[in-house]
Amino acid sequence: MEQSTVSPVFVGRGRETGALDAALRRAAAGEPHAVLVGGEAGVGKTRLIEEFLQRADEGGAVTALGACLEVGAEGLPYGPLSGALRRLHRQLGPELERAAAGMEGHLARLLPEFGEADGASNDEYGRARLFEHTARLFERLAVDRTLVLVVEDLHWSDRSTRELMAYLIRTLHGSRVLVVATYRTDDLHRRHPLRPFLAELERLRTVQRLELERLDRPEVAAQLAGILGTGTPPRDLVDRIHRRSEGNPFFVEELAAAHQDGCLAGLSETLRDILLVRVEALPEETQRVVRLAAEGGSRVEHGLLAAVAAGSGAVPGEDALIGALRTAVGANILRPDTDGEGYRFRHALVREAVSDDLLPGERHRINRRYATVLEEDPELVGAELRPARLADYWYHAHHPARALPTALDAARAARRRNAFAEQLKMLERALELWDTVSEETLATTLRPYDWADTYPPCGCAEDGRDGCDRLRLVDVLAEAVVAARRAGDRDRGQSLARRALALVDEGTSPARAAWFRLQRARMLGHLKRSGAIEEIQYAHRLVQGLGPSVVQAEALALDAAHGMLRQPGPQVVATAERAVCIARQVDAPAVEVHAEITLAGLLGDFGDGDRAIELLAAAVERARPLGHDDVYTRGLNNLSSLLLAHGRAEEAVTAAREGLDAARRGGLLLNTGPILTGNLAEALLAAGRTTEAAAVLAEWEDRPESDTHGEFMHRLCGELALLRGDTAGAEAHWTAARASGGDGGQPQHALPTAALGIRLATRLGHPDRARARLAEALDTTAADGQDRHLLALLADAAEAEADQHPRTPEGAAALARIAAAADGLVPRCALDRGRAALTAGHLARAAGRPAAAHWAAAVAELRAAALPGPLAAALLRAAEEHAAAGEREQAAAMLREAAGLARDRGDLPTRQEAELLAERLGLARADGPDRPGGDGLGLTPRERDVLRQLTLGRSNRQIAEQLFISPKTASVHVSNILAKLSVGGRGEAAALAHRLRLFEAEPANGAVAGAV
Repeated sequence: MEQSTVSPVFVGRGRETGALDAALRRAAAGEPHAVLVGGEAGVGKTRLIEEFLQRADEGGAVTALGACLEVGAEGLPYGPLSGALRRLHRQLGPELERAAAGMEGHLARLLPEFGEADGASNDEYGRARLFEHTARLFERLAVDRTLVLVVEDLHWSDRSTRELMAYLIRTLHGSRVLVVATYRTDDLHRRHPLRPFLAELERLRTVQRLELERLDRPEVAAQLAGILGTGTPPRDLVDRIHRRSEGNPFFVEELAAAHQDGCLAGLSETLRDILLVRVEALPEETQRVVRLAAEGGSRVEHGLLAAVAAGSGAVPGEDALIGALRTAVGANILRPDTDGEGYRFRHALVREAVSDDLLPGERHRINRRYATVLEEDPELVGAELRPARLADYWYHAHHPARALPTALDAARAARRRNAFAEQLKMLERALELWDTVSEETLATTLRPYDWADTYPPCGCAEDGRDGCDRLRLVDVLAEAVVAARRAGDRDRGQSLARRALALVDEGTSPARAAWFRLQRARMLGHLKRSGAIEEIQYAHRLVQGLGPSVVQAEALALDAAHGMLRQPGPQVVATAERAVCIARQVDAPAVEVHAEITLAGLLGDFGDGDRAIELLAAAVERARPLGHDDVYTRGLNNLSSLLLAHGRAEEAVTAAREGLDAARRGGLLLNTGPILTGNLAEALLAAGRTTEAAAVLAEWEDRPESDTHGEFMHRLCGELALLRGDTAGAEAHWTAARASGGDGGQPQHALPTAALGIRLATRLGHPDRARARLAEALDTTAADGQDRHLLALLADAAEAEADQHPRTPEGAAALARIAAAADGLVPRCALDRGRAALTAGHLARAAGRPAAAHWAAAVAELRAAALPGPLAAALLRAAEEHAAAGEREQAAAMLREAAGLARDRGDLPTRQEAELLAERLGLARADGPDRPGGDGLGLTPRERDVLRQLTLGRSNRQIAEQLFISPKTASVHVSNILAKLSVGGRGEAAALAHRLRLFEAEPANGAVAGAV
């Protein structure tokens, strides 16, 4: 007679049930959510999920569950996602296929039922496409239904599964999707890879983490009552089981079963004995089958188990096997898998206990039998699972001669699914086994090296190539280096590359040595560490005396790309031209277009800008049909940047949007999305479309995974905050931008970040900080090829100094340095010429020289450039000059135009300055009715006296002493001034007074006059 050890009553868990139901309601309302359910083994995670899924199904949601399988140190790549998709396929059939329309080639890597995988390259971009298309599939499925995706046993998950899940959780904005995952807390040792994954996700506002506690005594009593079918179990039984189980529901079930069998009193206190007692009570034949099943994995297919059992003599035939399995299922040791094609243990703890109870030789023999049977009949296991399962069986069978080749085959299979972390794991297993196999095995059973980017063939002479088609250790290292780079494990990739370089003779295999050097350079660049350019140059020296090759073209192209970003110059242009030429000679179109994109960008810095834009646009068109989405999106990204640099903001917006669309179609948002997003936001800000730029930046800030290009993105957020008058927010973003830039930052980002810092310091009334930021930028940044960025920086710095009163020696030194730096710059477009005129005007103003001609030139050039920000700045200065010359109508018209541009752009400080300048000059307000007040600013005579003291840097107590008032009265006047001038602090008020030139210049020591 079968006994039930599972309570028919779901006990406790009210808080957790409520949280899951609330998350489901939010998801149904279009607010995607994720719930991470943790707890020790046996605490009831699976039962909680089963009950929740039943309610979700009854409520009309579509549910899909996938479980991570325990295979080696980590699970099978994408295993739970594949399982969930397979269940969705059974539920939805044609609907799932329609949702996958146009993406089947990539999604077939997760679900073979979608057809053949496409021929796209298996690189990091292919992986990004897989992630994006998976997210898009779930978005389409959730259009008219709520979708619940559950992943169990996340502690066994592979890295690729974790990264895909994180991508889904972060990117499914506005979709009716709920993601639930369970994991064991007691398995999470200090270095377990799930720990940082959970910590990272927990920071997201859409993620909730639940920890299941053990049951208390009343809950244990309720569970026992359900299991035993009694109203109230005996008190002493409840006490004993509660004490021994410590409230763990699974242990309660096991102890209840032991009680029903009459053996509770004699049980050992050890956990293994508690888990094994029911297994050992089974018939011997059933025990043998259970031991076989334990080594099959978390889940074992019936056909595979039957073949292993028949070959091992565990049972005399199929009928006996079915009988043994039925007994194990009836005893709640095994249970049929949800797809009805295999078995899994009722609880993983039981499988672990059974496996741990095997003798070493017994475990090796069973694993060898599994491997042999699977090699004889591969169809016993699904194609996507077979390579990793076979490799794992041979590895645990302690059979290196078969474990090595199967590990290499599993690595190849993982790469084809873009599961690079799992590929790396298998390749490292191969490296571990390499020295344990015979030379004969190495020579006869190993496949040739698999695809590893542009890794060159053996460089031996034709008459010395005997055996060069066989796999060598250095070839495996090449595959492992690429896998580590694509998996994001670049520190490990560096270590593998160093090991390979120790094996490669630079004299006989210079191309291979150069190739490994280039891999190191790429990884150093990603890690933001020094040494990349030295590695590139070393690689170039190794191959420069050889004939043209792909490695030589790559070395030159990388050298040019690094030079363009850090130290552009005529020599870098020549390098890019050589890269294009060699790539064309060796028929490497992707490398050729990469080099052409770099070359066009360099020509924009040192030649004809319009011609450079034409060349870059042509390179983008050549990239389109190549099928290399990374090359195409890089071209559009650089095109948008080059267009904006030449003042063509609206065209830059179009190019950036096209690049983002291409990245989205190709699944590259994770790779090139952040930089394209930044270019789009920057172009929108420049075009005056501030509301759109704010929406773009808000979306970036909502995606914590987009931590690349942090300096660029935080700087843009700081620009936006400053436009809105939020100096505190601007300061926070500027600080974050500086921190993200690090040491070795790129001038194209470092110089605009410095310019923002100068404007911010000036607005806050800290001229010393502005000067320090200018000096640091000029001291640490290479000037070659950075004319456009330096022109913008110097215009801001010159304005900051021209507004300072009184003049100081430090200010004079800064002005001299600005003039010297500006003298060598070459403006190449109307925007550049306008900024150069602004700088000249501010320098003249600071020196007391006439500046009218400079302002007129700036207005003319910047009107041609049609960027509202710089034009409004020029109009303000020109209006002030016209007013001083008595040309009030011209001044008023310019101020109205400047205020209108600022209003449309959302530029609060410029708009306020235009209005205040109009009032100070006695003109009609630039935008609206006049303010009351004797001076047009709404300030009383006493407030003007206090403001004058503020411009001299005096405290409230010093102001009180100077004006013979109390410090409290001085404080009240300061508060009124800040409110009337709409500024956030004393420094801003002083800076605004300086810019409006409200007071005559004081002597340099005026700030301390009377203080002695």
